[in-house]
Amino acid sequence: MDLTRPYLGRFAPTPSGPLHFGSMVAAVGSYLDARSHGGAWQVRIDDLDLPRVAAGATEAILGCLHAFGMRWNGDVMFQSRRTQAYHAALHRLRNRGLVYPCACSRREIDEVAPDGVEGPVYPGSCREGMPADRQARAQRLQTRDTQIHFLDRLQGAVRQDLAREIGDFVLYRADGVFAYHLACAVDDAEQGITHVVRGADLIASTPRQIYLQTLLSLPTPSYLHLPLATDAGGQKLSKQTHAPAVNPLDAVRTLRRVLDFLAHAPPAGLQTLEALWHWAISSWRLDRIPKTPRATD
Repeated sequence: MDLTRPYLGRFAPTPSGPLHFGSMVAAVGSYLDARSHGGAWQVRIDDLDLPRVAAGATEAILGCLHAFGMRWNGDVMFQSRRTQAYHAALHRLRNRGLVYPCACSRREIDEVAPDGVEGPVYPGSCREGMPADRQARAQRLQTRDTQIHFLDRLQGAVRQDLAREIGDFVLYRADGVFAYHLACAVDDAEQGITHVVRGADLIASTPRQIYLQTLLSLPTPSYLHLPLATDAGGQKLSKQTHAPAVNPLDAVRTLRRVLDFLAHAPPAGLQTLEALWHWAISSWRLDRIPKTPRATD
């Protein structure tokens, strides 16, 4: 852990629906890690893809965090208001010859691409130029022979061959939506984030963000990826799998469940949010947290 900079963490939910148990694991884990180190904790709303934003979801998320006694530092950042910063970063990369237009559809890629860590690996079909009769569907970043490795504070050493396991990845879509990886790298730097604590479903995304940080001369935060919460069948709890929303009126019981999931089961006598947070912050230890997914009811 980098102790030369004051700790600044963050929670960055997508407002496609209310928070569920898996979301709260990431929120509570990031909050505890920040507060246990005497650090600050910020909230950023990942509303880049506006058609996916559910009406009232942002207000519900912020209200839920508040109901759980989680207080953030500074103003909430909204990625939908930051497109100028993402355009500037894309322009810098394009000027260096690292970005190219791609006309390939998802179906065309699926037909020829080998499988990687997150689906088909783009084979570079448009890297040397698009067919003359096609229009660009996306702007892609060249990965070349790039090896990324980092030390996750919980999961340990992570290595990824970007070209072989991911391929040239999308930074900007023709419908005007910037990629999560670009926005995340730019915003973490803008906010001065020193420590990222989030779910292990994003660990395969981290090398792409580190690659962008390197190309844009941005600092790289310390990373910690928490175990995923799954259902009894092993599926990750998510909005897509219809995970039920957290009830803000049942915050004490839910917080106890989240702490138990993170192997920080609080004493039975603690029955208020204030008491639970005080105990959890003072008791937070990474060597207690399991690395692998865990089922929850």
